[in-house]
Amino acid sequence: MKDLIAFDLDGTLAESKQPVGEAMGEAIAELLSVAHVAVISGGDWPQFDKQVASRLPARADLSRLWLMPTTGTKLYIHGEHGWSSVYAELFDEAQKARILAAFDEALEATGFVPEETWGERIEDRGSQITFSALGQQAPVHAKEVWDPDFAKRRIIQADLRQRLPGMSINMGGATSIDITREGVDKAYGLRKLRDASGIALEGMLFIGDAIFPGGNDYPAKQLGLDTVRVRDPQETLAVIDAIVACQR
Repeated sequence: MKDLIAFDLDGTLAESKQPVGEAMGEAIAELLSVAHVAVISGGDWPQFDKQVASRLPARADLSRLWLMPTTGTKLYIHGEHGWSSVYAELFDEAQKARILAAFDEALEATGFVPEETWGERIEDRGSQITFSALGQQAPVHAKEVWDPDFAKRRIIQADLRQRLPGMSINMGGATSIDITREGVDKAYGLRKLRDASGIALEGMLFIGDAIFPGGNDYPAKQLGLDTVRVRDPQETLAVIDAIVACQR
């Protein structure tokens, strides 16, 4: 029995930057009837609202839902007046400028410049700077074929780590690299969740599609949480069904 089930978002609950499907919304609502649920991912609050918060059925017990944008450097909970921020840890302007310059230098050095992009490639999320190789509005089919084995991003990640000592640099989603302050990763966010919720780490289960060295879900495993690696949202649905059946 687990008190809280935590999820990655893109590639786990939904396709990259797409809203959770109706079946997933119903599954999350069912899961909320037997446990607390957290979602922790690199996107900012507007993306969480679009993909998760606004997509759940009316029966979902939102008081048990913890939404953690920008790798847990922000936390949102639901109360009688709707969603509200519990905390937000933001970069200062000098840190942002340093990160943006490093991205430009790393992309030039590694040579990974796609032929076509859709929208801005770098997004300032306040507490996290995110690079999306094909742009923020890239279609899912283009994302799926650009770097399916993470090989391109591993090279960019290694270059950035040389340029940005003291920063956490992790791969996420289908084409993204997330940069946060040193020590900020999903393990950091999950420890913050433990403190805010009062639920021990031993009482949590983490589910994600990038639970491997270098993947942005891997810190949850390093933290010592029980984890389940999934291939896609369809497999996540099967895992949720099994958890609900076991916890009833």
